Amino acid sequence: MALDLEQTTEPEAGKSGDIVTGAISVAAILMFVGTGSSVLSTTLQHYFEGGAPADRTLVIALLLNVALILFGWRRHNALRIEVRVRAAAEERAHLLASRDPLTGFLNRRSLAEEGAAMFVRANRRRKAMALMMLDLDHFKTINDMHGHAVGDALLRAVANEIAAAMPPIALTARLGGDEFSCGFLFDPTQPGTVERIAEKLVSRMSQPFDVEGLRLHISCSLGVARSDFECPSIDALMRSADIAMYQAKKSGRNRFAWFDQSMERELQTRNELESGLRTAIPRQEIVPYFEQQVDLTTNKLHGFEVLARWEHPVRGLISPELFIPIAEETGMIADLSLSIMRQSFIAARDWDPSLSLSINISPWQLRDAWLAQKIIKVLTETGFPANRLEVEITESSLFDNLALAQSIVGSLKNQGVRLALDDFGTGYSSLAHLRALPFDRIKIDKSFVMSLNENADSAAIVNAIARLGESLNLPVTAEGVEDAAIEERLRAIGCAKAQGWLYGRPLSVTGVRRLLAERRLLAQQQGIAEAPAAEVTSQRLAG
Repeated sequence: MALDLEQTTEPEAGKSGDIVTGAISVAAILMFVGTGSSVLSTTLQHYFEGGAPADRTLVIALLLNVALILFGWRRHNALRIEVRVRAAAEERAHLLASRDPLTGFLNRRSLAEEGAAMFVRANRRRKAMALMMLDLDHFKTINDMHGHAVGDALLRAVANEIAAAMPPIALTARLGGDEFSCGFLFDPTQPGTVERIAEKLVSRMSQPFDVEGLRLHISCSLGVARSDFECPSIDALMRSADIAMYQAKKSGRNRFAWFDQSMERELQTRNELESGLRTAIPRQEIVPYFEQQVDLTTNKLHGFEVLARWEHPVRGLISPELFIPIAEETGMIADLSLSIMRQSFIAARDWDPSLSLSINISPWQLRDAWLAQKIIKVLTETGFPANRLEVEITESSLFDNLALAQSIVGSLKNQGVRLALDDFGTGYSSLAHLRALPFDRIKIDKSFVMSLNENADSAAIVNAIARLGESLNLPVTAEGVEDAAIEERLRAIGCAKAQGWLYGRPLSVTGVRRLLAERRLLAQQQGIAEAPAAEVTSQRLAG
């Protein structure tokens, strides 16, 4: 309340000061007119006709009048300058409140206000309003590599390109960071007009920018929404464009996407999954499933790869393809992974010692400098032997910070944990990574294995990887084995191990325990040391 009083009384004080100054000036001028003529005539008579000198009091009054007039003039001039400065300050404050200081574009609040007016004009003129949301891809990398000054210069260059691509009457805004928005009216029967602008923007953003003596490469993801498609307000239009931009980014970036209702339903499903995931992890609704790994030389069960499944109380079994990306985006992947490890280690403690467990590590987890210590802690607390654990990492996870990955892997290897390079053949610098990290195994990506007998290129790649593993003394495991013909081809090529649905679907904790009990591969069973490992044929029957 004090601030409001101060703000309201300051202008009133200024106004009262102006009134007082004006009154003084007027009074001084009236007194000057009244006394000045008398004093002036008396003085002239005194000097030229020898009359009596002017009354001293009147002379003093005249001088005071002159002083008051000068004071009033100076005060009036000062007030005029003050008003001009205050008006400029108010204009600047309004500009700062409505504009982005870096690009001169509208800010989010102003876009909503002016967009609402454009939305109304569109309805009145039987036009449609197109709103675009544009997000720069990989802008953070530019900031990290070259600094924020270069990043700001790039944003200004991007803003210039966006402004140049817009029609004559358009709204352009920077919503924060590297996110921009623009809106304009168009003929609803000609959406191609909007698409041409979107294509122009995406194309320009994918071309190099020359900034601060550097040649920078970025791209953009752009979402487009139109007001005449179930958008009752500017807020709904902005939300729709934002959803479409998210879809463009999800579809591979460097593209644009029109909004449709299916995107909103998909986003709603995703938000529901994210919300459910936050409670599902501590409740251990995300459970381990086990995919069999078979030795192709002996046809014996060698171990299992641990897979995550969400046993949802309402929706049933949810595939990891749906919730793992959400866990990675939200940072929940660390807790999820450690929970799966703990459950699988406890379940496998009394398995035959010859059976190993393979655990996948997310690229996001390899950014955690304490990851090795966390895994070792779970191993210690559950009593699971480190030498029965194989950690699988993908090539793509090594690009962010190879030095940190080497440190994590070194700590795990010192405890006896083995290391596998997963999805081999899909990366860009496989040989360099094989030299940089002490891998114990190579796993061929299933996309090559599944097309082994139909695609000559896939066959050549699988054969080359097998020869590479042989020369480096690294056993090779093939993923995605779904029929006996592929298995036979892999055996001929020289792959050491295989996994896939040919050997049975992934099993729950209860299912794998039942399988191992039938094969006498549980430690509490008598004679476990002498019992032969399960044959592949019987495994297939069990699957």
